[in-house]
Amino acid sequence: MLKAIIFDLDDTLLWDRKSIAEAFRTTCEKAAEKVTVDPEKLEERVRAHAEALYPTFQTYEFVSNIGIGTFEGMWGEFLDDGEDFKRLRETVPLYRKQAWFKGLQDVGIEDEKLAEELAKVFPEERKKHVFLYDETIDVLESLKEKYKLIMLTNGSPHLQNTKLSLSPELRPYFDHIVISGAFGKGKPAVEIFQHALDLANVDKAEAIMIGDNPNTDILGACRIGMDSIWINHDDTELEDVTPTYEVSRLREILPLIEERSQQL
Repeated sequence: MLKAIIFDLDDTLLWDRKSIAEAFRTTCEKAAEKVTVDPEKLEERVRAHAEALYPTFQTYEFVSNIGIGTFEGMWGEFLDDGEDFKRLRETVPLYRKQAWFKGLQDVGIEDEKLAEELAKVFPEERKKHVFLYDETIDVLESLKEKYKLIMLTNGSPHLQNTKLSLSPELRPYFDHIVISGAFGKGKPAVEIFQHALDLANVDKAEAIMIGDNPNTDILGACRIGMDSIWINHDDTELEDVTPTYEVSRLREILPLIEERSQQL
């Protein structure tokens, strides 16, 4: 019998990609108010440099282990305990400044002060732009009385809790919230999936994983032997990971969960 549903957070319930896109748009438009620059071109170049720079810092092994993404590094405060988070807090100001400085250079602007300013503007803009998918609350509302709901999210506890504080309607739906940075390992590690199952007091056959990331959400579910539903936002094809079900929108999970419940 299906007893628990495990949800990813970013780009499953929260539309994080849209939030990042809006933060970039507004920050680059503010840059264009100060210098002659194409905001879209600046965004393109800053994104490229952020992605190229992120793996070069000594913190990369740590952020990869718990799943702190490239653009989370561009705005998170990481006010968490521990030496690794302390090192990350010390690293991100330089990372952000370099990404913006190199991006500005690519569009013909050599301005270190502006780069520092934009590196500080972007986090504030990200906090202003918070989006849930249109169906998120309706889906959670329809499931809350029938199943235990678990949130299993990679990242910094401080940053993920910041996201939840910016979307306060989400937290009350969940019986447990598991954040990789607090656990010590991120998805797709089997251990964090087992931890979520243990908290819910269910077996892997009694749970299903819902997520958008095949390399974390779906791979982890496969490794532990749990059913999964992959939300394929971009109509992409998978080669090495096989979800139990595939949908294109969050709301499409409801008939599948009903079907799965009737099978047991």
